[in-house]
Amino acid sequence: MTVFVAHRRRGEKSLAAAYPGAAVIDVTSRAAEPWVRLSPFFPHGGIPVPFTPGVTGTSVEGIWQGLKVFRDADVDPAKLTQTRMTGIKRSARTLGPIVGHRRGLHGEDVLDYLDARRLIYLPVYRQVLDGPAHDVVELLRSRGRDGDLVLLDYTTNGDPADPRTPLSHAALVAAYLDDRWPDGT
Repeated sequence: MTVFVAHRRRGEKSLAAAYPGAAVIDVTSRAAEPWVRLSPFFPHGGIPVPFTPGVTGTSVEGIWQGLKVFRDADVDPAKLTQTRMTGIKRSARTLGPIVGHRRGLHGEDVLDYLDARRLIYLPVYRQVLDGPAHDVVELLRSRGRDGDLVLLDYTTNGDPADPRTPLSHAALVAAYLDDRWPDGT
């Protein structure tokens, strides 16, 4: 099985031409069940918040946004428990420039973007793939036995060390399926 990542807005004909015979699976927050459960926005619940013993979050994105620090606003604990898949993101337009991500809900250190990816986002998303979304990962493995897979996402950046574009969770799923999880976790 080879797992490819493509942009969600790419057309069916283009995908079929580029990846003949591959199963195309949307893993975004707009995907159908069960694939939507691979979205970082999906409210699994019970996800440990890094560097915050005893505190859990509902979704990967809720934890990521909840620990984000802006010039005019600190962490937002309410994001940790949000169960809707919309309205999670926090904006620099209203809160000032992003300073970084707090190392834990009550931590003193603020991590830069790449360190936050490595120490917060990657471990939290890995926990979801190992835990509440593991059955969906196994469904992908099963589908992959019949041929190649194309996972659709809104971004295709699979390099956690590349800050130019957001990290693709579909690329992380592909890495997980290929047993090549990025370093740092």
